[in-house]
Amino acid sequence: MPDQQQPPGSEQELTPKADHGEESYRGSGKLTGKRAVITGGDSGIGRAVAIAFAREGADVLISYLPEEQEDADETKRWIEDAGRKAVLSPGDVSDPAYCRSVIDQAVSELGGIDVLVNNAAYQMTHETLEEISDEEWDHTLATNLSAYFHLVKAALPHMPAGASIIGSSSVNSDNPVPTLLPYDVTKAGIANFSAALAQLVGSRGIRVNSVAPGPIWTPLIPSTMPPEQVEQFGSQSPLGRAGQPAELAPVYVLLASDDGSYVSGARIAVTGGTPIL
Repeated sequence: MPDQQQPPGSEQELTPKADHGEESYRGSGKLTGKRAVITGGDSGIGRAVAIAFAREGADVLISYLPEEQEDADETKRWIEDAGRKAVLSPGDVSDPAYCRSVIDQAVSELGGIDVLVNNAAYQMTHETLEEISDEEWDHTLATNLSAYFHLVKAALPHMPAGASIIGSSSVNSDNPVPTLLPYDVTKAGIANFSAALAQLVGSRGIRVNSVAPGPIWTPLIPSTMPPEQVEQFGSQSPLGRAGQPAELAPVYVLLASDDGSYVSGARIAVTGGTPIL
């Protein structure tokens, strides 16, 4: 049975281990010379995207919580193994000032921003609405949704035509799980924000899209769900299993690269067969 964890969870303690493409992802220069910012880049989907971006030729800044330093160091090692520059930015994206500092650091150390991936997220399982504290509601919205606004607002002046913004939404945006209500709301918000923003910045040559993962095996799962749900995680998907972070990375690469030059305002489902509208 998978081991339980305390939030925010750790790749080091994840059992069974997740696949981030460490041994499988092969780059082909799709992001050569690009500069990318990935929040929540220390683990899970963020780590897989960071590895793929680096192997495609991008320099990468990853943002992460300070208590996730060990995971961040491991992601940094993979980025550097690909021959690319890795910049670490510990902090909490629920703080607008920190979001602005992430962008400032990327501009200073990478020289600009071509790709922004809003991926950091918080969730917690609750059986009743009354269990959700005001503080948790505010924190979930600040981490998952408001951070997206603050990051984009700070980044846009530094993003050239051809740049790409990607939000990590969720299958929950269309199929809300009642026990993850605050998280559901933020993921629907990310999809909506991305679709609206794509129309606002299209005239600048900047593309905006969101990715809607289904059940993906990351440290978020055993650190925020009860054991019985963790044990069955992903089994209800049409493919009958949870996905691996490595199975998301190629979609982010497409949206970040010039291969996706006419893809904007889209929400791409990577759900193991569960449809989204």
